[in-house]
Amino acid sequence: MVTPSHADSTTADLLLVNPAAGGGRALKVLPGLRKFADQRGWSVEICLTKSTDDLASQARGAAEAGRRRILVLGGDGTFQLLLNALERHPETILGVIPAGGGNDLAAALGLPEDPIQAAALILDGETCHLDVVRVRTSEGNERLYAGGGGVGLDAEAARYASGAYRNLRGRTRYILAVIRALFGFHSMRARISIKANEPQSLEATALVVCILNTPTYGAGLWLAPEARIDDGALNLVIVENLSIAKILALLPALMTRGELTTDRVRRFSVASLRIETDTPRWFHGDGELLGTTPVEISVVPQAVRVMRAKRKPAFK
Repeated sequence: MVTPSHADSTTADLLLVNPAAGGGRALKVLPGLRKFADQRGWSVEICLTKSTDDLASQARGAAEAGRRRILVLGGDGTFQLLLNALERHPETILGVIPAGGGNDLAAALGLPEDPIQAAALILDGETCHLDVVRVRTSEGNERLYAGGGGVGLDAEAARYASGAYRNLRGRTRYILAVIRALFGFHSMRARISIKANEPQSLEATALVVCILNTPTYGAGLWLAPEARIDDGALNLVIVENLSIAKILALLPALMTRGELTTDRVRRFSVASLRIETDTPRWFHGDGELLGTTPVEISVVPQAVRVMRAKRKPAFK
């Protein structure tokens, strides 16, 4: 634990560090972050965590003790741990300093990938409400996530992104994981029931069915450009079946700009839905495998408060 000057257990911010995030990137940036905290007079306690359970336990203990602001140094998966640990503490303000393999939530909060720059923007920033996604899997597992999740090729790729390619950073990690997952992958038949005033049922032969709260996932892949993190809605994106040759042809635009340049994409704004597949398939949220289909998914509007970069005022 490191406690810069002016910090105490009730008024200081708490920063929980996931040492495995970004293939060890979080540990590498700690010295610079400590120096930044001293220079700015940031009242913060920095605590290394030993495991996912330890991170969750420390977060809950701090919230129960009255800690007002709790942040994590890591990626989307690390923030997911914090989010679920503090589900019953909506009064606590959450934050993320990006240092993971994928930092799509941080990007949606206006934070750059550089952790020091992100910390500076947070300290000079503002607080906003964040919608989150609630998932219930066929096993009865219930979990929250804040960014993007889905079933199909991306869930298969998540296994490799958190395994063989876990030490890579950014979009390259996910693109390589997708390429690896393509071998032996078969498209799926999916039935999607959208729950609304006028219920809608969709069927598709798809590569991916994903539900996003942020415009991007997979470290900057723009699957839902219109998504907003505080509008009370989720973005359903269906990528219909494509041949391997067509998928490979899409990779240059995905790699360089994060764009999916095909007309085989369908997008819908939803609040609640159910996804069924021809055979049980893994569903992931922010790169973490949560369970198998069928899954029930819903938005939890303005579930938590988070720290973000200050938004520029809109021109009138």
